[in-house]
Amino acid sequence: MSLVVDMRYDAGAFRLETRLEIGAGLTALVGRSGTGKTTLLNVIAGLARPIAGAVTIDGETLSDASTTAWVPPHRRRIGYVFQEPRLFPHLRVKGNLLYAHDRATSSLRVDDVISLLNLSPLLGRATSTLSGGEQQRVALGRALLSSPRLLLLDEPLAAIDQPHREAILPYLDRVRVDHAIPTIYVTHTWSEVSGRADRVVELEAGQISFAGSVADHHLGHGGPGGRGGAEYSAP
Repeated sequence: MSLVVDMRYDAGAFRLETRLEIGAGLTALVGRSGTGKTTLLNVIAGLARPIAGAVTIDGETLSDASTTAWVPPHRRRIGYVFQEPRLFPHLRVKGNLLYAHDRATSSLRVDDVISLLNLSPLLGRATSTLSGGEQQRVALGRALLSSPRLLLLDEPLAAIDQPHREAILPYLDRVRVDHAIPTIYVTHTWSEVSGRADRVVELEAGQISFAGSVADHHLGHGGPGGRGGAEYSAP
């Protein structure tokens, strides 16, 4: 998989301008709040439209401002798990999973995803009765069943307390190892991606300040926690 993002996006006084190529594996997208991490994911997913430049994946143009080429979000085959699960409240857990599966040519079976994420005990429950960690597992399952060629995770554990974070990380590892879906993972907590990330992209004020290996990023930021230690934040 090769994702190329070479574009400019303006939102009022904020400008995001990137030239970036991302391959297979897990890419950690880091930086302070307000630097453009979520905006970058939204551009890739088609939820935000750049005013200049292009986004391509495996040679397919998803958007090109110079030609007005535009692939709508539902046709990009990109799975997106937000900070908030955004499950359909009128559907039970199984209904949320089937909604994604029935609208995609997924190579994954529903039963396989249920087993992968240990969702069987939750299938008949209303989403409003789930814990934060359970909701995110369902959201991840729904994203996988959309048959994604790329997975975007926008601080998926941000609203979950530490014990439940530790409980859900093994499920993310199983997805990464068993299915090898290229993933961009936004986080402020380095421990979530430590030992998992293949590369790091760092944003500062809407610009890429670093893109490279985890080892090189650590060398430039003073140790395995990156700048600021366990929590990724500016000094």
